Amino acid sequence: MPIVYLVAGARPNFMKIAPIVRALQAHGGLAFKIIHTGQHYDREMNEVFFEELGIPAPDVFMGAGGGSHAQQTAKIMMAFEELCQAHKPDAVLVVGDVNSTLACSIVAKKLHIPVAHVEAGLRSGDRSMPEEINRLVTDSITDWFFVTEPSGVEHLRREGKADNAIHYVGHVMVDNVLYQAEKLAQSVAGFETSAFKQQNPRYGVITLHRPSNVDSAEMMARIGGALREIAAELPLLFPVHPRTRGNLEKFGIDLGPNISLIGPQAYMSFLNVWKDAVVVLTDSGGLQEETTALGVPCITIRENTERPVTVEEGTNVLVGTDPARIIAEARKAMRGEGKQGQRPHLWDGRAAERIVRILAAYLR
Repeated sequence: MPIVYLVAGARPNFMKIAPIVRALQAHGGLAFKIIHTGQHYDREMNEVFFEELGIPAPDVFMGAGGGSHAQQTAKIMMAFEELCQAHKPDAVLVVGDVNSTLACSIVAKKLHIPVAHVEAGLRSGDRSMPEEINRLVTDSITDWFFVTEPSGVEHLRREGKADNAIHYVGHVMVDNVLYQAEKLAQSVAGFETSAFKQQNPRYGVITLHRPSNVDSAEMMARIGGALREIAAELPLLFPVHPRTRGNLEKFGIDLGPNISLIGPQAYMSFLNVWKDAVVVLTDSGGLQEETTALGVPCITIRENTERPVTVEEGTNVLVGTDPARIIAEARKAMRGEGKQGQRPHLWDGRAAERIVRILAAYLR
């Protein structure tokens, strides 16, 4: 039976491979191994985490750890090369745009192992983003492209990729959020975020972690001022990324009494709170898509997005970092005039099934 290595490096990657694992188990025609590169060590990723996702724990943990982009990429490449030489798989499947995606694609390609890229073709046009470089390089050597939105197909065609290698399949991140939301509806487990919801029937949620937003004192003060003004009218919950928290302290930025700061949340605890928010304010890529999937108004604090379908069809508004625009859009959402939008074509919870069907045909 052909065997596929499923590569994940960071917690969000597991959200993307989980539906693929479930689809592979249901299909039964392909063997697979889950490879955790250890790019991000996350103590929240215990047995319960994989249980929540409905998948087994990784078969291999490579423990690559941190370091600079070059150090991390090199460590992952060395460990993955050793693994592939010892037990050569029939294909390597990578997701998203993290360093693990890039590193394992290069190794596989040099060992003549076909590469499948899930979330292929996304482009922000901003080469100052490390993720954009990872996307471009990975797609330049990928064999089979699994695309989430029409812009991805256009980019890949423009870059000269063969039409028969490009597959518009929908989005595994949406498969996962629909699966988890259904599980959440059946669960009465007490999450850290539940107390905040009980105290605040109407609220918004913030996530900020992009270096361009959080590594500059001037930018953080601008965005922080806008958030503080919004919070005067709507309480905000902010699960804070460690680097963001460090910079808030370093720059001496006080977000005021109406923004509740908590630590990073497990997937279900975070979903529990943002799915019922009046508005989500973020600079995250994945959250732009997940809010569109569940119909929650989203304000993206970035100048560009590699996920334009969320703006064209979904609930996402791209506002840049202009405080006046951030505040105006948040007020719209508070009045119930936030972007309604719709789920894009094929964002129906069955993307992983399509991917597995196509992979099985390639590897037959």
